[in-house]
Amino acid sequence: EGVHIILLRFIAVSECHLPPSLGPYTFFLSLSLARAMDQSQIASLLNSSELIPIPQGVKMSYGTAGFRGDAKLLESTVYRVGILSALRSLKLGSATVGLMITASHNQVSDNGIKVADPSGGMLSQEWEPFADQIANASSPGEVVSLIREFVEKEEIAIGEKKKKGAEVWLGRDTRPSGESLLRAAEIGVSSILGSVAIDMGILTTPQLHWMVRAKNKGLGATENDYFENLSTSFKCLIDLIPISGNDKVVISKLLVDGANGVGGQKIEELRGSLSNLDLEIRNTGREGGVLNQGVGADFVQKEKVVPLGFGSSDVGTRCASFDGDADRLVYFYIPSVSSGDRVELLDGDKILSLFALFIKEQLNTLGDDEKEGKKSRLGVVQTAYANGASTDYLKELGLDVVFAKTGVKHLHEKAAEYDIGIYFEANGHGTILFSESYISWLVAKQKDLTQGSEEHKAVSRLVAVSNLINQAVGDALSGLLLVEVILQHMGWSVQKWNELYKDLPSRQIKVEVPDRTAVVTTSEETEALKPLGIQDAINAEINKYQRGRAFIRPSGTEDVVRVYAEASTQEDADSLANSVAQLVKSFLGSS
Repeated sequence: EGVHIILLRFIAVSECHLPPSLGPYTFFLSLSLARAMDQSQIASLLNSSELIPIPQGVKMSYGTAGFRGDAKLLESTVYRVGILSALRSLKLGSATVGLMITASHNQVSDNGIKVADPSGGMLSQEWEPFADQIANASSPGEVVSLIREFVEKEEIAIGEKKKKGAEVWLGRDTRPSGESLLRAAEIGVSSILGSVAIDMGILTTPQLHWMVRAKNKGLGATENDYFENLSTSFKCLIDLIPISGNDKVVISKLLVDGANGVGGQKIEELRGSLSNLDLEIRNTGREGGVLNQGVGADFVQKEKVVPLGFGSSDVGTRCASFDGDADRLVYFYIPSVSSGDRVELLDGDKILSLFALFIKEQLNTLGDDEKEGKKSRLGVVQTAYANGASTDYLKELGLDVVFAKTGVKHLHEKAAEYDIGIYFEANGHGTILFSESYISWLVAKQKDLTQGSEEHKAVSRLVAVSNLINQAVGDALSGLLLVEVILQHMGWSVQKWNELYKDLPSRQIKVEVPDRTAVVTTSEETEALKPLGIQDAINAEINKYQRGRAFIRPSGTEDVVRVYAEASTQEDADSLANSVAQLVKSFLGSS
């Protein structure tokens, strides 16, 4: 009762400046919330929430990519994720949290928002339901009520109870809508009293994740620190390339497609500090091109054609494409003048295979030190969508290949179970993870070994790779530098790299169904458990084709079942996919 009287007096003297439009409902809501949050905190949330109302008819869902949609409809969502990010920081002892405003490979009129946890990784999946709830709350009162319930459940002290406030670092890509959305994020963060939002400027998504991770590890965490880390570790790996006469290829030009986005601009900044790399950067966005329109990794990987700005004069030249926020990387080359705009694609599977081959070579040189009881655990993680030829190649190398559910967060989690875990999706998003204990072992081993010995060089390469590669998320810039140094180390052209294996022809089909939840798969999504009998029927179709493989999985967002099939010829892959699609229709019906 005493708390209610204090709050009543607080409101009466207008210290909280409640907007009149909130009415008596909010007054009584404020009374009920007073025990969970102090009056000034309630007022701050109600005031700011009234300023940025939710648009009618918009429903948001937080996934691997965070929230995405038409930029014109995102202001309230970004504001509310700002609140969430401040709460996340407080929950984790006021650790620095990142907030990235980007829609990656989406069209320029879209935008999005996603949270980087203090580890540099994605927002904990346990917080995603709260993200959905707060983003879709219909009124300021509901926003505050949800926050009150959540902070009680999570035991988060906010407002005047907290001595040290939250710290949230904000980044954005080059989209025109980014600046106004950043202001909304700042309002959201600041509405949790004592919280600080720091604008880190225009960044790639991987840069922000790297910087957040570095900050929380007590390391240098500026953009310059990021660039210096890349250039230093790249130079270290270049210096460790074996010298064996004239059998190494001459350093040839690399053409980079920047997707008219932030990645092209950032690699321009980095170029000056790189040696042993001849770069020509196109589609930086400075020449008037449109972000992700006919350019970028997503376009090249899906369409298998040259991006704008590339043509017949580039035949045989090594080329790489970033996506809009530079967290995806694919390589390609134009095989001949007669091939027109078609390209030979080296996707995430090919990049993974190159990385795995190089890491395994270093481990073989190092050997397993049985006296120390140290056997290095190297694992490769793919999804069911990985081309079967890549999986076969990796297994032939003797590697431990495991499958994870589709989505980068699932791959990352699985890769973290190894001393060295490598994961990639075919779209070009992936990285290499080194466990902290394994890095410590490598550094200690480096000191023990004779400098200049092959074992010492192998350990030094592994340590340099752990520094070069972005262990927080997939990073097109660091990934490109690692590809380039490995190709120089091997003495390979892009064509030689492409010969590691030949992709099996594949086909993907979407089947609309009345209820996608009727399909239940194994955790790896390689087999269907329900409807009963459908997997047996799929297996019977697979057995009709040489090197046949197929699976089904429900969409996460719409009543659609996705079908993937591959076989030794494109005709067989198409036929298998169509047969499996018919099975889906017969077992589930079609909508």
